[in-house]
Amino acid sequence: MAIETQRYWLTYNPSNVQKPLLCTLARKFDLVFSLRNASVTKDVGIVALEFEGEREVLKSAVVWLEAEGVQVEPVELNTIEG
Repeated sequence: MAIETQRYWLTYNPSNVQKPLLCTLARKFDLVFSLRNASVTKDVGIVALEFEGEREVLKSAVVWLEAEGVQVEPVELNTIEG
């Protein structure tokens, strides 16, 4: 299968902002990610990530993040690059 690159905005809420979800995600789904932008406080976290992986694995990873309470939105434009 082909490797794809997808970009997402992740929004964490107070109940999950302190959890190591990205580490768990990378291990669980064998994904490579690049942290592109982040703003994290004790109450909220907003993170822009670029994931690399197989399409079905990326879909499963998004479902898992949402089940963990993370809001996941695709990056529509290349605003991460500036």
